[in-house]
Amino acid sequence: MSLISTVVKPVHREGYRFIAGFAVATLLLFLVSGLLGALGLLLTVWCVYFFRDAPRVTPVREGLVVSPADGVVSMIAPATPPAELGLGPEPRTRVSVFMNVFDGHVNRAPVGGRVSRVAYHPGEFLNASLDKASEDNERNGLVIALADGRTLGVVQIAGLVARRIVCFVAEGAALRTGERFGLIRFGSRLDVYLPEGVAPLCCVGQAAIAGETVIADLASAEPARTGEVR
Repeated sequence: MSLISTVVKPVHREGYRFIAGFAVATLLLFLVSGLLGALGLLLTVWCVYFFRDAPRVTPVREGLVVSPADGVVSMIAPATPPAELGLGPEPRTRVSVFMNVFDGHVNRAPVGGRVSRVAYHPGEFLNASLDKASEDNERNGLVIALADGRTLGVVQIAGLVARRIVCFVAEGAALRTGERFGLIRFGSRLDVYLPEGVAPLCCVGQAAIAGETVIADLASAEPARTGEVR
């Protein structure tokens, strides 16, 4: 791996028009003031960084559930999945990953399977780190049917700054673990609703990498993990 490839990452096509807009605005700002132009240049670089789409190395062992987003595991708790997903009224273990405006925002499938449902729900734009954001905020959810008949839900949640949820897949699509399925602009959260009886293998406060960090194992009987700051 070269030094250039370590620093410079591919940009997702969803970001092209935003980067172009920032670049044009920067040129106009330079005509007004060098200081304003420098600020615009800084924001343009940030925009490129925001829409980065770095390749990821996804563990391929059957049953592993990986993080769908870059960010921090902000909550792990039992919660009833959104009604529009059709997953029933019983609580499931929900793992929430919060993304700030400096995290990569390409979302990846936590498991492989068939997309049995895609459900969009309009809503508010509260701070995505709040627990009630799962119920009140604009969101888009996927139900992934696993090969063994179980189901897993993954929900893209808009945030205080995020105003646009993008989903690349439709019902009936086959997803591989770690495959790109969506993106959210600009700062937000993803919730994963694990199948019944599956314990999380991550901890609140843990940094997560989309498509790489294992958050659960469908084939394991290991109890939920705990962690501590060191």
